[in-house]
Order: sequence, then structure tokens, then C-alpha cells
Amino acid sequence: MLISTAKEKNLALCPQCHKLNALLQSPAKKEKIKCVRCHGVYYQRTPYSLQYTLAWNIAALLAFIPANLYPIMIIYSLGIGEPSTILSGIGQFVDQGLYPIAVIIFTASIIVPLIKIIGLFVLVYRAYTGVRLQPDKHSKFYHVLEFLGPWSMLDVFVVALLVAVVELGFVTSVEAGPAINYFTITVIFTMIAANSFDPRLLWDKKQSSENAKEENDN
Repeated sequence: MLISTAKEKNLALCPQCHKLNALLQSPAKKEKIKCVRCHGVYYQRTPYSLQYTLAWNIAALLAFIPANLYPIMIIYSLGIGEPSTILSGIGQFVDQGLYPIAVIIFTASIIVPLIKIIGLFVLVYRAYTGVRLQPDKHSKFYHVLEFLGPWSMLDVFVVALLVAVVELGFVTSVEAGPAINYFTITVIFTMIAANSFDPRLLWDKKQSSENAKEENDN
């Protein structure tokens, strides 16, 4: 069964005013389209979407490594500093019996970034190769990843709150460690990578595969 998309029918949706524009002919990849209603300029498909997504995602993965190796905060007690990484901090919450906080920090700081990075790699691979591609499910998965992105900043907010609140001079104080910068970069890069991905490419790839299969059967 042949599937039909707006692109195949020379239609393009303006991202600014959401006007469905009818085109005289299918534009080239880098050719800009001008909306007939708001006169905004846009592309039918985001140029180099997969390349940008892959590049930002690799950068996020590289920043995620030192974010977990370096101390994310340093707790000073009587002038003696005790560095704490993300995992060691979670371990301290577990030792103190604060299991809900440990689960929240582990989920927001480890699970969510990894799911988003791995998920974006999978989406880029599926959109490029079409292997086991299910556009409806993969599009929903993409929107879930896009929604989860900002929640990874929870760990940064916790450290910032501790630095601002726990300040008792020489007795006890908290200082942000170098990992906080890498972790923030990781979250920002994954958000940019998600925004760079054009989920419509999933449907384009599926359409090409279905059309090619139909032609071979005929």
C-alpha cells in the first residue's frame, strides 16, 4: 500500500503561522519557501537535520563522561573539602536512607541523559537507513525525548540550591565542582540535538521504502 505525504503532494506547512502552502513544484533540499500568508521563509525539511543531530549528540556524549568522573560538588566541613561525584552523592543519599531523593537524582542525572543520547542515536540511524522503521512509534518516542530533556537539569538546580543555602562559613559550606559545567553542557547539547532532528524524515524514509517495495512487486 502506497503512503502519501504532504511533501509528495508538494505541500509545506509554515512553522510560524501554520499555513499549509501549496507549491508549484517540489523544492530542492536547500531551497527556501516563502509563506503566502505571513511571508515567513522556511524549508520544507530541515537541511542537514541528521548531521546536526548526530554532531550535537556526540558532543553531548563526550561531555557526559567528565560530568560523571569529576566532582559535581565539594562539601567543606571545618575547612576540609570532600569532593563528591554524581554517583558518590547518590551513594551517600542511599547510606543515609534517603532513597526517594537518591532515585530522583539517579533518574534525572544518569538515566534520562543516557536514554536521550542513545534514543537520538537510534532515531538518526532509523531515519537514515530505514531499518525496522515505524514512523508513528518513533515520532512519539522523539516527542518523549524532547519533553524529558530539560528535566536533566534537576541535578544542577540541586547543587545550586545547596551552594546558596549551605553556607556556614568555616563550619560547613558547599562549592560547585567542575563536573557541573560538563553536566550543564551535556543537557544543553542534547536539547539542541533533539531540536535539530526533523521527525518528518522518518515518514519520508518510510514512504520511499514502501514505494520502492510496491514498484518491485509490480
